[in-house]
This record gives sequence, C-alpha cells and structure tokens, in this order.
Amino acid sequence: MDVLTGGLNQGNLIVTVVIILGLIIGSSKAKMLDSAGVAAAAFIGLVVGGMGHWTWLLILLAFLLASHKATKWRFEEKKSRNMSESDDGHRGWVNVLANGGLPAAVAAMAFLLEEWEFGIWMFSAAVAVAAADTFASEIGCLDDNVRMITTMKPCEAGLNGGFSATGQKAALLGSVLIGSLAFFAWYVTNLDSEIMDGVYLSLLTCIIGWIGCQVDSLLGAVFENRGYLTKGGVNTLAITSGMMIMWAWLRFV
Repeated sequence: MDVLTGGLNQGNLIVTVVIILGLIIGSSKAKMLDSAGVAAAAFIGLVVGGMGHWTWLLILLAFLLASHKATKWRFEEKKSRNMSESDDGHRGWVNVLANGGLPAAVAAMAFLLEEWEFGIWMFSAAVAVAAADTFASEIGCLDDNVRMITTMKPCEAGLNGGFSATGQKAALLGSVLIGSLAFFAWYVTNLDSEIMDGVYLSLLTCIIGWIGCQVDSLLGAVFENRGYLTKGGVNTLAITSGMMIMWAWLRFV
C-alpha cells in the first residue's frame, strides 16, 4: 500500500480517513470546536488529505491543537477582559473556514496540476500565516505594552493593528512550528530530493508566517477598524499574501 504518494490513491485515503476520525473524536471531547466547526474541519481535512497528502493534514491538525492550547492559555483572564471569542474557548465553522479554506484550495490545486512538491510549500505558507496570527492574538493580547502598527503609538490591548513584544515572539513561535512540520511533510514525500532545498524552504515558511502576521495587523488597523473589512476578510487577505510570497519565490528565485 502506497502511503507516500499524494492524491486519490488507496494508501493516502486510508491514512487520511483515520486521521479525520481521530480529529472528530478528539476535537469533540476536548471541546475545541462546536458541532458545525467539527463538520467544517472534517470536510477541509478530507480535501487537504485526499487531494494533497495525509502529512499536510497532520500540519493542519497540529495547527488546530496548538491554536486551541494558545486559546486556553490564561483563558479566564482573557474572558474577564472580553478578549475571548467564546465562553469556553471553542471555535466555530467560520473560524475553521477562515484559516483552513485557502490551504484546502491549495491542496485541490496541487491535485489538479499534479504539483504536490510545489503545493506543500504554498500550503505550509498559508498555514504558517494563520498560526502566527493566532498565536500573536491569543498570547500577545495579555501584554499591555501595545503599540499601533501604523503609528507606533501606544494603544489599547486587543485593538486591531496593535502589536506587542510578546505577540511578536508568539507569532514567530507559531510560524516556526508550521515551518518545521512542513519540512517533515516535504521530506517524507520527496526522499530523493536535495535535503538542503527543504531546509531553505522550511526557513522561508517560518519567515513568511511572521510577515503574514504583520500584514494581518496592517489590514486590521487600516481597514477592519474602519469597517471596510471583517476579521475573516483580513485573515483571508493575510493568508493570501503569504501564499503569494511563497509562489513568487518558487517561480522566480
């Protein structure tokens, strides 16, 4: 049974389904997602794993687990300061689609073009931006030493466009997590490739994730605070920026 080749082959699909079943059971028991969120995550997982590769799905699963841990970190304090999106830290289908929709689209593109080696890095760049932004928001929101990214003047914690030293470190941590897992996913499915190519692209993924977080802050400050974009729209554009940076690097550098 071939489990190393991406796309709709038996081995890849079997491993993908097993991972999705684990995701459904685990996320329900841990209350990471509500019922609609679980359904959305299962659908996105099927697209990512079935059309991309099961290792891609592991990256997305790691992001889900890590972001849940970040959300629950000092949760009662966040809740008391009105910085939590729900009463118990769970996330819904809107958040799942905002962070997983574009990575799923990359998986579908990789399948249609049969470009899985190209796709893994665009996919990872997208998830790295989502992870960096989530970590920055969930961990950095409790740092009161916040400045607005457009003016560098002190601002209220939790305000769109605000950043802190803690948030910046957390953003880097999130992107490094995804960049490291991206190297694993690439190496497992490209054993005959030059290993340093994967190392360089993994490092680039880490950098892109952090940059994408800054793009998210800029868009939040300029457009979301003025009502021109929703939080989901800002997330989508920031993730897209990360994908485009990776695409340009792979095509032209």
